[in-house]
Amino acid sequence: MGNLVWRKNSEFRTQSFGYKGEPELIDLMESGKESLELNRNLYPQVEPYSTGFLKVSDIHTIYWEQSGNPDGHPVVFLHGGPGGGTAPSNRRFFDPDFYRIILFDQRGAGKSTPHACLVENTTWDLIDDIEKLRKHLEIPEWQVFGGSWGSTLALAYSQSHPDKVTGLVLRGIFLLRKKEIDWFYEGGAAAIFPDAWEPFRDLIPENERSCFIDAYSKRLNSDDMETQYAAARAWTKWEMMTAHLLQNEENIKRGDDDKFSLAFARIENHYFVNKGFFTSDSFLLDNVDKIRHINTKIVQGRYDVCCPMMSAWDLHKAWPEADFKVVPNAGHSANEPGIAAELVAANEKLKNLVKNGR
Repeated sequence: MGNLVWRKNSEFRTQSFGYKGEPELIDLMESGKESLELNRNLYPQVEPYSTGFLKVSDIHTIYWEQSGNPDGHPVVFLHGGPGGGTAPSNRRFFDPDFYRIILFDQRGAGKSTPHACLVENTTWDLIDDIEKLRKHLEIPEWQVFGGSWGSTLALAYSQSHPDKVTGLVLRGIFLLRKKEIDWFYEGGAAAIFPDAWEPFRDLIPENERSCFIDAYSKRLNSDDMETQYAAARAWTKWEMMTAHLLQNEENIKRGDDDKFSLAFARIENHYFVNKGFFTSDSFLLDNVDKIRHINTKIVQGRYDVCCPMMSAWDLHKAWPEADFKVVPNAGHSANEPGIAAELVAANEKLKNLVKNGR
């Protein structure tokens, strides 16, 4: 076994890796005389104990579910995309004996209706929906968990309602700045995945390739549904082919699901064309002071191509108080073993803080 040991704020952390690089189940943290063992295994699958639909506007109705402990500490899971929707596996990051686990599908995504709808679908609408859901479920405050676009939304929500957030777990940081969009959709990431990039590129005629985001927007909003579906498949496959350090065939096949792809591509593109509906490129970094006091864990894959580590690093520099963990053998997906282990451990750390009244 090889150990990686580093020091931060007089606290030693040790992480053990097997010969093939798989994280061990236990993370040892030593602080003074205390030694705390953290579970790093995904929890067993659980089924919801309640589900429902909440009408959040004249147009939109969102799907929600609760699992775990009905009397436990509430945590809300914010999915990625935008447009990705939730999955049963999302529940497994949380101890079901301790947490009251709330999942919901954002406007137009998953089981929410109308499907793939872009009307009244902005970051600020989603923040309002989170608050409506919190009040509907009679939850005074909750932990917030989000990765990729979910990290964007978690930051924006927390900055809007810092008094409602007990802790944050953020993964694959995406600040929705122009340089991040340009990296992934205008040719940067193509240097690493040229084979995946070419089908995405080739759907667009050469005379429209000065801005792929705009070119795809035109097709994803076409009056012809087959044009929409073709663009949605190409858009979705590009992201699915780049989401793992080692390509995941099951994930890539999601690009062949027209229903999933349509919501995923249309909603993502809509948000990116509109720059996340933020008033400035550095909006989320500029407002870190509003949430600096919140216990926060940041998990980032070193080789994340979708949301490169530069964004997590910029957030870390703006917010050094937050715990920052780089997974050395991982890309973007929350389902990569190293990232999943760190996400479970992050929730365990926040769980222990709650148990100890901190």
